[in-house]
Amino acid sequence: MSLALTRRRAATVLMTAALLVPLAACGGESDSEKDSDAGSTAEASASGAHAADLTVLAASSLTDVFKTAGAAYEKAHPGTKVTFSFAGSQELAAQVKQGAPADALVTADTKTMDGLRGDTGSPEIIAKNRLVIATGEGNPDRIESLKDLADPKLKVVLAAPEVPVGRYSKQVLDAQKIVVKPVSQEPNVRAVLSKVELGEADAGIVYKTDAESATGKVDAVAIPDAQNAIAEYPAATLKTSQHTEAAAAFVGWLSGPEAQKILQDAGFQKP
Repeated sequence: MSLALTRRRAATVLMTAALLVPLAACGGESDSEKDSDAGSTAEASASGAHAADLTVLAASSLTDVFKTAGAAYEKAHPGTKVTFSFAGSQELAAQVKQGAPADALVTADTKTMDGLRGDTGSPEIIAKNRLVIATGEGNPDRIESLKDLADPKLKVVLAAPEVPVGRYSKQVLDAQKIVVKPVSQEPNVRAVLSKVELGEADAGIVYKTDAESATGKVDAVAIPDAQNAIAEYPAATLKTSQHTEAAAAFVGWLSGPEAQKILQDAGFQKP
């Protein structure tokens, strides 16, 4: 073999070795590096397992407490945003029937939820509530009981009978054989409360939690348990949801200790 050929072969070997060294250095990972990468991936997956932009249709009596609950949920579930749409339960039911884009529903009665069985998952009661008589601050008309609402001199406002709180109000008044002629019938409990707050009505029947949300603006006259009604709040996912897992996670969370504390701190009763 000639000297020139030998030199060319030696040069080729050296060049090949030089190329292989960096490839070996970057082509593999140590076991610890692999474990670290796997852990990071799993952590990211877990934190975003139910991440989504959720729309929740909720009864108007949940307006204040759900704003607090939504903020708490978003803090505990990074990447998830919860947007609420509040209205009377009967309005929410109509929205569901019309195919409104939403992920979960919470009503102020089981009757409305039961009417949507083909549109929801299995509902679960997350809270209860009771009725009170809302009056102007200081109770200037000295209203003491349901019977006082029959006074024709009083301007009494009630929710419409198709609204859960309106149905509950009719139930308790009928049970006591009290006839009340309201000056108006409102589409949700917050509208009833607003009329009393603004002095457009002397009294109205609302949920205990609504009256408490307006402390300093209205007074609340208790209705004895024997004459009262219990409102139940069922929550369920919607079958049209584009985020079924995230919606189920939120609905499940509402029955958990964090959400229950928020609800009960706001005056709602245990389910």
